[in-house]
Formats: sequence, structure tokens, C-alpha cells
Amino acid sequence: MIQPIEGLMHLFFPNCCEGCGSELIQNRHKLCLSCWSQLPLTRFEWHPNNPVERIFWGRIPLLGASSHLYFTKESLLQHLMHQFKYKGAQELGLELGRSMGRSIQESNRFSNISGLIPLPLHPSRERKRGYNQARVLCEGLSEETGIPVFNNLIIRNTATITQTHKSRVERWQNMVGKFSIPNPRLLQNKDWLLVDDVITTGATLEACAAGILQVPGARLGIASLAYTNK
Repeated sequence: MIQPIEGLMHLFFPNCCEGCGSELIQNRHKLCLSCWSQLPLTRFEWHPNNPVERIFWGRIPLLGASSHLYFTKESLLQHLMHQFKYKGAQELGLELGRSMGRSIQESNRFSNISGLIPLPLHPSRERKRGYNQARVLCEGLSEETGIPVFNNLIIRNTATITQTHKSRVERWQNMVGKFSIPNPRLLQNKDWLLVDDVITTGATLEACAAGILQVPGARLGIASLAYTNK
């Protein structure tokens, strides 16, 4: 039941769905049930050898890989990700991260993970945006799974130019040497989950993962909010 003070807050500061703009009753939620029902789940968390895992075959050895949703242009998800990444909608990112966490927990595919590692942004880009979207997803994911987030295990050394129009080889070449690990001992002999927002060719994640996997005993899975094959 909505208390009187909550009713006044909704009257003067309505909480609206980030997808369709309809008013939401609970402030914790940023999407209505109708918009949630439109988001295309991949169910990759449940399936070994899924399309995301196949991206990395023969390149890096992984515990597994998954993406939570299918990304297409001009879709509701594209609108939501634009709000999340460029319009400051961090609460939306937390909610999407919690949804990722529930699916990963239910599938039990990453049950031995010691920590979540958000794919790092270069500090200049993070300052400009105000936050790292992968870190926000990790925080939501952590709320559901209880797996802790480790923010500074991997450092992005230099900012890179946009990858949008590059081939996979060009993207890989653009990322070589862009990551460093300040204290490799913290990664030793543990299972980690590297998290990002969207996987296309996987080149950036591959470059970061390759550095992690050079640490003795480090094992790695990869998870993203969305997957696109274009």
C-alpha cells in the first residue's frame, strides 16, 4: 500500500518507465512490466556453446560466456542502453544488472566465481561520462548473486578511438597493449567473471581477458548485458 508521503512524492516527482514513459508505482523499478516483456532474452546463460562462446573459440580459454539480451537497432533495448550509457540512467543500469544476476544465478553456470570485474574505461572517458557502465551492471549483478565487485584489478592504459566501423582484426589491433594488471597476485588461482555492456566482435573483451589469463591459475568467464552479431 502506498503511504500518504509516497503518494505526494509520486504526485510532484513521478517515477516514469525509462522505456515508455508510463508512471511506475515503486521507485526502485525503472521499467514497467510491459517493457520488460518486450526485451528479447537470449537464454545463453543456460546453454554451453552458445553464439557468444563461439566468438572466443580458439582465441582464449574461457569457463563460459553469455549475453543476457539480443541487441538490435531501433529497438527498445537500444533506447534503454542509450539512456543508461549517455543520459545518466544508472538506476536503470542497476535494474538491468540485477536481471543479469538472476539469470546467471538460476543457470548455475558460474557458481564458483570469486569476483566480478567490470571492463574498465579509460579514466578520461569515465570522467566525461561520470561512471563506468560495466561497473554499474556489476553492482546490480552483485546485488542478486552476492559475488563481490573488484573495480581496479585491470587498468585501461590509453583511450581508444571508436571501434564501430572496424573489422574484428582491426578492433583487436586497436586494443593490443591497452590493458595492464597492477597486482597480478590478487587474480591468482581464482575464477573471475569479466562484465561488459555489449558484445559485438568481442575484440575488446578478448584483449582484456588475454591479460587476465596470463596470471597463473586465473580462470575467466565473460558476461554481457547484450549481444549483437552486426
